[in-house]
Amino acid sequence: MSNARERLSALRAELTKRGLTGFVIPLTDEHMSEYVGDYAKRLHWLTGFSGSAGSAVVLEDSAAVFVDGRYTLQVRAQVDGSLYEYQSTLETSPTQWLGERVGAGQKIGFDPWYHTRAWVEATRRTLEKKGAALVEVDSNPVDAVWTDQPSPSLAPIQLHDITYTGVSLEEKLAATGQAIASAGADVAVIAALDSVAWLLNIRGTDVTCTPVPRAFALAFADGRAELFTEPEKVTPALAEALNGSVTILPRERFAQRLDELGAAGSRVLVDPDSTVFAVFSRLQAAGATIIEGRDPCVMPKAIKNPVEIAGTRAAHVRDGAALSRFLHWLHVEAPKGTVTELDADAKLLSLRQEANLFREESFPAITGAGPNGAIIHYRSTPETNRPLKVGELFLIDSGGQYLDGTTDVTRTVAVGAAGSEERERFTRVLKGHIALATARFPAGTTGRQLDVLARLPLWQAGLDYDHGTGHGVGSYLSVHEGPQRIGKTVNDIVLTPGMILSNEPGYYKPGAYGIRIENLVLVHEDRREEDERPMLAFETLTMAPIDLALVEPALLTPEEKAWLNAYHRRVIETLAPLVPEDTRNWLAEATRPV
Repeated sequence: MSNARERLSALRAELTKRGLTGFVIPLTDEHMSEYVGDYAKRLHWLTGFSGSAGSAVVLEDSAAVFVDGRYTLQVRAQVDGSLYEYQSTLETSPTQWLGERVGAGQKIGFDPWYHTRAWVEATRRTLEKKGAALVEVDSNPVDAVWTDQPSPSLAPIQLHDITYTGVSLEEKLAATGQAIASAGADVAVIAALDSVAWLLNIRGTDVTCTPVPRAFALAFADGRAELFTEPEKVTPALAEALNGSVTILPRERFAQRLDELGAAGSRVLVDPDSTVFAVFSRLQAAGATIIEGRDPCVMPKAIKNPVEIAGTRAAHVRDGAALSRFLHWLHVEAPKGTVTELDADAKLLSLRQEANLFREESFPAITGAGPNGAIIHYRSTPETNRPLKVGELFLIDSGGQYLDGTTDVTRTVAVGAAGSEERERFTRVLKGHIALATARFPAGTTGRQLDVLARLPLWQAGLDYDHGTGHGVGSYLSVHEGPQRIGKTVNDIVLTPGMILSNEPGYYKPGAYGIRIENLVLVHEDRREEDERPMLAFETLTMAPIDLALVEPALLTPEEKAWLNAYHRRVIETLAPLVPEDTRNWLAEATRPV
């Protein structure tokens, strides 16, 4: 099937054959992942939407696609509005949308391996009020009509050396076992791919840009673990490394093991945020005692140990050298009018690939020229590829996966001279960035409490942005890592020394330009003799110049100028020995004092 209309028609025919009125298609996999393997990209295949967050609902005579504020423009560019209604998750949800449209006797299908229990329960209640039913499917109807669907990856699982992890497998299993016992459980389901990878000190290539293997795990209170993955993925080296601590079982045995745990009357710790409905359903039906609680890997994974911190600092230096070489190249070539978004993307990737320990991008680069920069999670394609033009802004958000750390950085640059409006708004974004970078805050503070610091300079001008200000970042793992974040939404996770987050305020003018300044920061203790309580602060990890052609010095306070000058001084002192002479000369000008 060559187009979205044919695919939608085929799915509707399949639903009719199964006696279903509709079906819900989320953008996730069996592990509730943000980025998924090609086999799980059902939403993209069906609708054309390629963003990292979204869902769709298909009914007999209508359909809708749901996205958040990051994808408002992108979804309209990629999804046929004659086939799907565009819905904002800020205003509604698939559950609410269905509740307004279903009638008595209708049956809405869902795949129990692709939804959380909370979603299933809420949606079931909503539909039952209208006399409709939410129905589990034994097999996914999208797969039935996706005739050329890729198979799940069978790439070998890789060991991640203690040189990079800092903590051995045995230590992690013992500590995790203690956490499980403290929760009153015998065993925990480890469903999130990055948690499985972190716990067992393994990595993989099953998901583009996220070095995780596709697998489930069970961790036991006595320090044992079981890994469920395809036998083809198990190398002799992996079997030897895990021998004695971890039992390796075929992935297809996972559901059966849930039944066995239930039959044995086990107390099972399950994280409702990262575990699909099917796991809860199997355990409950088999007689297990379910203890809901946070995945025991989440917090120790988020709080980096000294080896991981040293690794990410080193990775950011190498990444900064590659990015500075790119920015110098862009400074020379972009004004000629011959550079496109895809050219810039390829050039930066090629420079990163020269760096030691680099493995892949940490996400598909966002390279937006002019109005494309206003599409928050835009990804250039041959159809949308735009040249960088003099007088316009260019936004590039990119990152690298290095064996010792994960990077994520955004820079916005002026191609030629910038207009006064662009400089004013860039400077407001910069002021918010600096306010967050320089914040001191008492222990116990959450990211939500700090979010206003980054937005205030924009608010004062009646401006804002529709995305979070900061997300957690892994250690050669997911570039979007929980549970900590900085944003408007409710989040009770206390910022703790060792956590890495992004600092990325922005501003977007549809049809004109986008602005974002993003560095990664590390939470650390900040003790001063006069403090009456423990205080924390951020260490900026990212090393790359901020475009001074877009800075309006008159809008900066002396303290803000001091931060910018100190940051740029650190950038050139650190990177100058690592870049060619021509880039070094350019860096000297790019980091000149304001």
